[in-house]
Order: sequence, then C-alpha cells, then structure tokens
Amino acid sequence: MTVTQGRERKNTMNEVIKAIKERRSIRSFTSKEVPKELIDEIVEAGTYAASGRGYQSAIIIAVTDKKLRDAISEENRRIGGWNEGFDPFYGAPVMLIVLADRSRSTYLYDGSLVMGELMLAAHSLGLGSCWIHRAKEEFEGEKGKALLKSLGIEGDYEGIGHCALGYYEGDPPAAAPRKENRVFCV
Repeated sequence: MTVTQGRERKNTMNEVIKAIKERRSIRSFTSKEVPKELIDEIVEAGTYAASGRGYQSAIIIAVTDKKLRDAISEENRRIGGWNEGFDPFYGAPVMLIVLADRSRSTYLYDGSLVMGELMLAAHSLGLGSCWIHRAKEEFEGEKGKALLKSLGIEGDYEGIGHCALGYYEGDPPAAAPRKENRVFCV
C-alpha cells in the first residue's frame, strides 16, 4: 500500500471501524419492543466471535419474556446491593446472557469476545446496549442454576455478562477523549 492509498483509506472510514468508534454504553432505554428478527441477527453475530481453537464454547441466552427479565434484574440488583426498585438493566426490554464453558482455558476471553460482538452488532442495527456484570454470581446461585436446568443446559458454565439491549432514550453519549500513553510501538 502506498502512502497515498493509506491516506485515502483513512478518509473513507470502514463501517466496522466506524461502529467501534461510535458505540457507547446506553443506560436509558425505552420500553419499545425489539423485533425478533433484530434480536436473532444480533445473536447470530455473537456466534461469529473468535474463540480459542475455534471451539465456540460460549452460549447466549436471549431473554425477552418480561417476567423472567424482571426476575433476573431483581436478582442482579440484590447481588449488586442496590436499593429496591433499582433496575440494573436500565429498562432495557431484552437481555442477552453470555455464559462460557469453564472446561476451556480461554472461556473468559471467548465469552468476552461474544459480548463485544453483541454490542457492536446492536449498534450497527440502531439499538443501544450495555454490558451488565454479576452474571458470574447469578449463575453460581440456585436461581441461575435452576434457569439453566429449565433450559436443558448442562455443563460447567460461568456467567460472563448480560448485554442489556433495546432502543435508547435520548441521544447516545459522546465518546470520551482517548487517553494518552496507551499505545507503545517498538
């Protein structure tokens, strides 16, 4: 690639890189229902995340049932120690839960990559998302284990995170300035 080609490429930003730069965590969602087709498209994108040795051992649970969504939110709130009535999913109507098989040495990284893919896919389709923690604690508890059992999921899975998903309220936040001294070239 010549210097000129490099400059031209810089001026016409790739859509993936644009999405990476624009995506932000959303913490205010509307109650508008997300069409199943969009959820399916986002989940499918998550299944294409890189994984150690290509094992694809992370799994995704798409929760759209309001009663179950609210029960998971309440358990997450309890674990987080927030006051009653607080919704740690910020009103998002959909939650995508990522778990990964602990028998794989790369399980934590694999599940984290799935989370990143889900959030980028959501952004590219005009939806907001936010990584919500405490999935590990949820699925170590009896309620989480019971949910997995009810879905027929067997194995030693660890909760990696929840991807709160929905239409965002208001404007997405602007990116914070990038910190200096984070990249070193040798």
